Order: sequence, then structure tokens, then C-alpha cells
Amino acid sequence: MEYRVILVESNRLMLERLSSVIRNTKDFELVSRYQQAGDALGQGLVFKPNLILLDIDDEENLSMLEDFTKSFSDADVICLSAKWAPSDSESIARAGAKGFLIKPFTSEELIEALRTFNKSGLSYGSDVISFFSPKGKSGKTTLIANLGMALAQKTGQQVGVIDADLQFGDMSVFFNLAPKTTIMEAVRDINFLSPVTLNSYFLPIAENLRVLCGTRRPEYAEMVDIKAFTEVIDMARSMYRYVLIDLPSGFVPISIATAEASDITYLAAMINGTFEIHHMQRALEIFKAWPDYENRVRTVFTRVEPCNNDEREKLAQSLGYNKVSVIPNEYMLVSSAANNGQMAILEQPSSKFANFVNQLADEIIGSRAHVRLG
Repeated sequence: MEYRVILVESNRLMLERLSSVIRNTKDFELVSRYQQAGDALGQGLVFKPNLILLDIDDEENLSMLEDFTKSFSDADVICLSAKWAPSDSESIARAGAKGFLIKPFTSEELIEALRTFNKSGLSYGSDVISFFSPKGKSGKTTLIANLGMALAQKTGQQVGVIDADLQFGDMSVFFNLAPKTTIMEAVRDINFLSPVTLNSYFLPIAENLRVLCGTRRPEYAEMVDIKAFTEVIDMARSMYRYVLIDLPSGFVPISIATAEASDITYLAAMINGTFEIHHMQRALEIFKAWPDYENRVRTVFTRVEPCNNDEREKLAQSLGYNKVSVIPNEYMLVSSAANNGQMAILEQPSSKFANFVNQLADEIIGSRAHVRLG
């Protein structure tokens, strides 16, 4: 595709620098450039652009963003800034901007930005869903992987999975990946990233599904700053319609911080004895400190047999909490699929396991949960 570009940049030196990049990028033609956004709105239509690069470090430019998306209805608008600002992400997406790019940028970064945003666009109204287990061996990694695939297939929208089990995360093993970039590098680099560059840290698994793998070694967990990780989550919101986060077991700092940053938190437990209900009840007591916990906290039990509505209601009654989902025990199917490098819902799409995972995906799709703390 060939791009006819209008560039709006208030800083003269930056205007010259970015103009040079655009002119030297194959298939990009700089048809006009402005320091004042008002001039671009008044004069730019005559050039018939299909791409607007708009500096939003100037607050006046930011206030005119919606005017640009309406006036240049046949053009994509990419916002430019010296630094990513999570507080602006939803507003610029709602105003109709197609993407965001940190300046200055190279030709390669410009091309990659267009490639990425033409596929996904900036997302607003994203759901961040974390999965937490009071104790280990909950089956949540398998559930998250298959649920991510179900959400991607059902919605046709971008889904990102983050392995935040810093010491013992195994998403890379589950998907048979050898990542060059992991959560550790994403957290380390976050101050220099934009949505398009963060997206490159996520590895593609299938159409509309990508994963950010956990640390390569358990001792690297100490190198992941929690505040920086929550900034990774904020940036991921702008790229993915659904962000699914696999958390370590127990109430460790990263689990608490991530749950607080999430729209929904699922408490996960595997039915394997008599203590799971007790552990879930104790975990729920802690989450009750949130004033809106009933809107944000749900539970899911795996390896449930018989797996039906009656058993779900029994578990809900025993738990004393009605937001309960159940996943059947199909260990052989899940193991066989994993050994084949496949997900169970794709290996046997008509299986009971696939049916219940798809039911859970439908519940998530149908329940736009955006009640967040503070």
C-alpha cells in the first residue's frame, strides 16, 4: 500500500527530522506538513491524504484529534508523542485514532506501526482478566491458553496472554517457544516502549493470539519491578481486546498488584480432594476488602466430575459464592493435545472440555466488566 502522508509537528527540529524519515521510507509520500494543527485541518483535504501523523504533545493538537478523524474520514490518524501516556490511551482510541507512535521514529518503526495497527488498531474498552490460585496445581495455565484461543476465535479480536508466574511460569513450554524477549525485558524497557514496540515482545501463537512469556530462570523474578509491570499491563490494554494474565500461586506482591489492576480476577482451583473449597473461601475473604469485589472476582474449578450445572450449583453452595464456573476432567485429551503442540479445543472441538471452555468465553464476552478500583 502507498501512503500519502500529512505530518503535524509543532517543534521545528522534530518536524524536519520526521519529514526526512517519511521521505526516505519506501511507499510513503509526504504530501504536506504543518506546525499548526489548525492549518492542517483547514488546508490538508486538498492533498487527499490517507495517513495523518499528528503530534499530541501539544495539548491543542490533542484537543483537535476528533476533528481530524472526522474531517479526514478516508485517512488513518496515528498519534505521535515523546512518551506513551496510559492516561491518554483510551481517549485517543475513542476519538478514532488508529495508533500511537513514539517520536522520533525510524522508517522500520513507521512501517511496523502501520502493519500492526492495520491489523488491530488501538483498543479501548479492553478487559484485563487475571487468573490466581490460592495454591498450586490448579490447571490455570491450560485453561488460560485454551480460553485465549476461544476468545480470539469467537470475537476475531486481538487477545494477549501474559505469563506473570515469574518463577515457575510455563507458557513457553506449553506453546513450545524459545522466546528472545520475555516479561523481564518488557518490564525493563517499558519507559522506552509504545504499543507497537511492546507488541513485538509478544510472540504469535495463532491468528489474533499472542503471548508474553515468563522469565527464563526462576532467579530472574527478582528483576521484575512490580510498578513497571503494571505499566506493561496498561500498555497492553491499548493493543488487545482481552489480556489474560497467569499469576503465581499465593498472595505475593505481583499477584496482589495485578489483581488490583485487572477488571476481573478468577480464583482457580483443581478438584483433587477436600481442601479446595476451604482454600477458595479463605482467598475470597481477602478479596472482600474490595468494595466491588462481587463485580470483579469470580471462581473457576477444574477437573470437575461430573461436570454439569448441578455440580456447579453444589460447588457454589459449598463455597457460599454464586460466581462459579466449572471445567471438566479431560486430562488425557489435554495431555495429548499438548504433546502434539496443539490446544485441546482445537484438537477435539466437540469435546466436553472444549464446550465448557467456550461457555466460559461466552460468559466473558457477554459481561463487559469495567468496574475498577479508584
